[in-house]
Amino acid sequence: MATTSQETQLTRARASLRQTIGRYNTYLRSARTRPTGTIQEALRQDMQRLNVTLNKIENTVVRVAVFGLVSRGKSAVLNALLGRKVLPTGPLNGVTLTPQSVFWTPESPSEDLPDQLQIELIDTPGLDEIDGQTRARMAKEVAQQADLILFVVAGDITRTEYEALCELRQAQKPLLLVFNKIDLYPDHTRQEIYQNLQRLSNSSAPDDLQSLLSTNEIVLVAADPAPLQVRVENPDGSVHYQWETPVVEIEPLKQKILEVISREGSTLLALNALFQARDAEVSLASKVLELRNAEADALIWKFVRYKAIAIALNPVAVLDVVGGAVSDLAMIRALSELYGLPVTRHEAQKLWRTILMSSGGLLATEFGSGLILGIGKSGAAAVSGVTSVALPAYFATAGLQGAIAGFGTYSVGRAIQTYLENGCTWGPQGASTVIQDILNQLDSQTIIYRLRQELSQELGNSGL
Repeated sequence: MATTSQETQLTRARASLRQTIGRYNTYLRSARTRPTGTIQEALRQDMQRLNVTLNKIENTVVRVAVFGLVSRGKSAVLNALLGRKVLPTGPLNGVTLTPQSVFWTPESPSEDLPDQLQIELIDTPGLDEIDGQTRARMAKEVAQQADLILFVVAGDITRTEYEALCELRQAQKPLLLVFNKIDLYPDHTRQEIYQNLQRLSNSSAPDDLQSLLSTNEIVLVAADPAPLQVRVENPDGSVHYQWETPVVEIEPLKQKILEVISREGSTLLALNALFQARDAEVSLASKVLELRNAEADALIWKFVRYKAIAIALNPVAVLDVVGGAVSDLAMIRALSELYGLPVTRHEAQKLWRTILMSSGGLLATEFGSGLILGIGKSGAAAVSGVTSVALPAYFATAGLQGAIAGFGTYSVGRAIQTYLENGCTWGPQGASTVIQDILNQLDSQTIIYRLRQELSQELGNSGL
């Protein structure tokens, strides 16, 4: 993907994040809707996470998180990348007790790597040395913050490792499988490792990794090779033995990471930030709705009654249709103002049309039925001016048309609540809109391309 395209994606991600932060600030400052207690604290925590995320993309920091079981050499892999021993390693299990991070500046960076881009490496505790609930929470939090995941294995992949991989897959982030200690397992090849994964996948029910992981994402390294005893012949013909440490083999992983970051690092950074912005907006909206649902229900029913009565009493069919649409738009604006999540008149019109078209034809049918009934009512009104025989037909038609109009308004009101529950993320600069645009532009050669369908489905579940 071209660098200019990635820069555009980052620019749009920044704008979307700033818009989200602006909505939080507006809501927190609003005298009418100011929350208190636990809701206010939760909103401030969301706000803090958003500011951290914005700072991350402002400084173009790509996070690479490393996971694995104990004794697989996670810290050794990172030290080898750094070219010095920064993170603690040792013969005992559990040397890394909490996630630790360090910035990495490659000695010979890729020519395509932007100068301003920074790489943060995150080391994590072994996934099998902490209890299940704590492990799952830690892994989820770190994986959500990461843009790229490394999973370190050594020797034959175990069932526990495969299950851990499947859990990490839920984060929907690109993943590299790092086979460490290749000096101890020289006969292993990438194809054999991949086939072992396939066997584990076929023998278990849920997630298979084949859609996420290919042999191209398997990297063989020897981050901290074990010393070897070698035989040395002296000039006088005598022989002695000495220990030598083989050369560290980390270059394939270094090149693979830089290749991924050069090709799609900014895209990964933008998508990660946007998904966090979307989640934050949904969180904001859900808390606001929790405070305002009773008032919103009363507001919707008020518009239902007014619209039903007005349309039932109005004898002119065309005015029924126009007046009904105007009433729905007014309700959309009123609901958004009530929730403190403003919607412009243009957005309100677009929302109304979207709801009309996305309702499976239900509201469109009601719209057409209302127009036909309105014409019938107008005809009955004209006839009733000559004779009272048509009056019962007029009132029956008017009542039915009013009921249909009221139900349509109620449906629109509930659909708008659903939209607001999703944090207005589908506006022009909304996180969901920008995410979908980026997904549509993905290069088929990128790792993230294989996640496109899942990410699009997740967006679809949060739409109208």
